[in-house]
Formats: sequence, structure tokens, C-alpha cells
Amino acid sequence: MFTSKCLTFFYAITPVHMGAGQALGVIDNPIQRERHTEHPCFAGSGIKGAFRHAARQRWANEEGLLVRIFGPEQDASEHAGAVSFSDGQLVAFPVRSLRGVYVYATSPLALQRLARLAAVAEVDIPHFTPPDLKDDQAVVLNPELLAKGRDGNRLVLESYAFQPVQEGAEDLKAVAEWLSRNALPSSDGQDFFRKKLAEDLVLLSDTQFTFFARNATVVEPHVRINDESGTADDGGLFFTENLPPEAVMVGLTMVSDERLKKGENRADRLSAEKVLARVREAFHGHCVQIGGDATTGRGQVLVSFRGGKA
Repeated sequence: MFTSKCLTFFYAITPVHMGAGQALGVIDNPIQRERHTEHPCFAGSGIKGAFRHAARQRWANEEGLLVRIFGPEQDASEHAGAVSFSDGQLVAFPVRSLRGVYVYATSPLALQRLARLAAVAEVDIPHFTPPDLKDDQAVVLNPELLAKGRDGNRLVLESYAFQPVQEGAEDLKAVAEWLSRNALPSSDGQDFFRKKLAEDLVLLSDTQFTFFARNATVVEPHVRINDESGTADDGGLFFTENLPPEAVMVGLTMVSDERLKKGENRADRLSAEKVLARVREAFHGHCVQIGGDATTGRGQVLVSFRGGKA
């Protein structure tokens, strides 16, 4: 069905609320998470909706292009769209650090899943052999992140200390440098963060990475105000969860030749290469608003496309 695929990175520059609906726990409005890993994720349907909304404005002067690429808005039985998006998976999660403000935490599982998507998109990525990490160990590339203690230098994230190990450091450094070049667009405003991603990527065990991804998100209290009294409504306090800024997600963008109605035959039919070129042109290196709470500045992510062979 799809003749071209490319990696698509999403770098959060504001908190992102890709909602999962109401929950029974402490957080009233949680974010979407994968069932099996509990990692935050972006549903492919939500990504496509966000891209379609942004494309409506960017292609306003090109009549019919939105429908030709994304498909009909009302009657989907006419023909399918020529572009599709997989769910966004977590690659790196920002965690507060005693030294260096924060680090980009990742894990063997997260990097292996990235490598799998890269293989599907035929994108070359440095080989990574996961070390056998214990839950109190971490592979640290930047020695400036380590804090001195009685029992030696430690990486301190939130209230947890990790013993630095060197096994896998060479492979991790190559992946970190690759991510810094590919997960963020090459613009002057991103130079600091590209450098920090290359230096401050740390490898945790899958268990510890999942712990932070589950418990170190941004949780905001909201109060609904009564218009007449000017005070809080009874039961008007609720909590909303957000993916934190500096989180790195990745998915696939998949394209085909333009879909046509049954019996239709047009000389100007867009090829898969042209569809992908138009999508890249519209979104690569630009901010797209994903998820809810757009009026409070949530959901601003930078988009980067890598690869894409027809």
C-alpha cells in the first residue's frame, strides 16, 4: 500500500497533552500511554489530524491539495488519503538532574525500537549493543553530570542516585550524536539543544526509564471559576497530565501514490515521491500543534523528517 516511508521525529518545546480521556486515578486527564510499556505515545490518528489542520492553512491557496493528500474530510468511501502516520514512540525523556539541570534519559528498549523503525524507513543509524544494566547503574557520556559523594561519583536524577558505568558508552555516544543531528532541525535556534542532546543523553535500565516516564511527567492543577461569584466552582479542581518539554518522540510517515475515485484517471496524479515532498516542504523544521489545550500554549512540537526512499 505504501511505497515510501520515512522517520518522523517530534521534539516537544512546550508541554504536550495528547489526552486519553478521563481516568479513575489521581490524574483526571491523563496522557496517552502504550498499554504494554506505559511509555507516553502519540496516536497516529491524532498526528494525522494535527498535520491535516496545519496543512489546511499552509495549502489554503492550492485548491484540492489537502483532500488529494489527506483524503476526503466527510465521505471517506470516495478514496483514501495518500499519507499515513504511525503512533509516536518515546525515544528520550527529560529527567531533572542535580547537575546539568536535566538529562535526556533513554533505555535499551527505547533505542532498539528506534532502530527497528529506522530499518523500516531504510535510514542508517549507528549500531547499538545494549549493555546489561542494573537498576542502579547508568551509562553517562558527560562527566560534568556526576555529583561527588562519599562512595564515589553518582548521577543524581530526581532523588535517585545511579552508579556510572562505561560498558556501552562508545555505542551510546554514536547514537547520541546521530540523534542530535536528526531529531532536531538544523536551525540556529536549536544549536544549544542539539549539543545538549549529544552530550547529556544517559542510558538507564528499562525498568528505571519506565519509572521516570510514568512518574516524572508534568501534572498541572486547574480550577474552574464560577462566573457569577468569581470563586472556584464546587468540584472544579482537576489535574491534567502533560508530556514535558524536551521529550523526543519518533514515528513513521508513510505515503503512496495519490488515491483516486473509482473509475477516475488523471494525468496530474501525484506520485508517492511528490506526496512526500509536499509533506516535507510543509512541515520539516516547523512547529505543529499536537493534542489539546492549544489556547494555553500546549502541544507545540518541532517536526523533522529523515529518510524516505520510494
